[in-house]
Amino acid sequence: MDADSQKNHLKAYGITYWVLTKQQKVQWLLNYRGGAFLLPDGDNIRKECQIRGVSFEIISDAQAEAILSEISSPSKNQEAVILEKAPKIAVYSPKENLPWDDAVTMVLTYAEIPYETIYDEEVLNNKLLLFDWLHLHHEDFTGQYGKFYGAYRAAPWYLEGKAQAESLAAKLGYSKVSEEKGAVANAIRNYVIGGGFMFAMCSATDSFDIALAADGVDICEPMFDGDPSEANYQNKLDYSRTFAFTNFTLERSPLQYEFSSIDMTTKRGMVPKESDYFSLMDFSAKWDPVPTMLCQNHTSLVKGFMGQTTAFARNEIKPTVMVLGENKINGEARYIHGIKGKGFFTFYGGHDPEDYQHRVGDPKTELELHPTSPGYRLILNNVLFPAAQKKKQKT
Repeated sequence: MDADSQKNHLKAYGITYWVLTKQQKVQWLLNYRGGAFLLPDGDNIRKECQIRGVSFEIISDAQAEAILSEISSPSKNQEAVILEKAPKIAVYSPKENLPWDDAVTMVLTYAEIPYETIYDEEVLNNKLLLFDWLHLHHEDFTGQYGKFYGAYRAAPWYLEGKAQAESLAAKLGYSKVSEEKGAVANAIRNYVIGGGFMFAMCSATDSFDIALAADGVDICEPMFDGDPSEANYQNKLDYSRTFAFTNFTLERSPLQYEFSSIDMTTKRGMVPKESDYFSLMDFSAKWDPVPTMLCQNHTSLVKGFMGQTTAFARNEIKPTVMVLGENKINGEARYIHGIKGKGFFTFYGGHDPEDYQHRVGDPKTELELHPTSPGYRLILNNVLFPAAQKKKQKT
């Protein structure tokens, strides 16, 4: 999985997932040749790699033992992690959304990793318990329709989406979309606390935490929910309920395409596209295998990309949350991870790792043109993370 030897990093994850579905174990060699996968040999696996265009090398048992012995040396910042079971994957997304609206569904489809699409009805009916890993589509959990009101309030797609959301909320027994979305956010929160793995990108990151902090507090203006927002709502936020963020300030204006001070999109004037990169943090593979797993890549420098929520203000991230990727010069975190209860969550800023400034109506990204994308690899690290054999945390 290093830069020079692998022709299709993304589909290599699909091969690994496919092997796990055959009830065979895989070893993920952290920090060894870009985070290589050690698979059992077999004609069917070789053939599948050839069909999908994935580069591989055949090694003897003796060579495999030598590699594992080398990795186990205390002098090497490497580790072999056993992957045991293909996680069952759910993508939280409106049914009418096209797969290329979302980077995760695109890369899962390209890597040939199966997933099921669920939405509010399934979440509120406890269907999350059927899945090991949940991705949140770039959703707005605050009930403000993505804060698109300023620019798109007369657009047919905006009006249609608002009507559909209101109809769904009423069907599920809620008088407001904000109340229904808040209930969904709380159900997802309970899923993670109970042991689930949750991954979110773009506006699903900060809007999720905002919805949790504003539980029971009306932060929506009349054009969103039909009545005024609650007086002094900023001071009624409960940051103890959030996953990642604290002490943030909400954006009050409905005309501003922004949720809160968490997002760095409007504070990036000194970051030109040509030099917009973020660096992955270096962790101890033997002592911190989880963040090491999530940062596996063939480069430590990843191209930046924009989104409604592009990056996170470092000073509003809870101290218990690990920063996995950052643009240090601009004081922003791009990729963060934490533990909530018995479960785990990862937040990844931006919309599409290979489309710098994706706009409404832009054409989809063709991943056939980006088979070695470092930005997309980070998503797939999270997909395989729940497959890892659980070990006692070192203390």
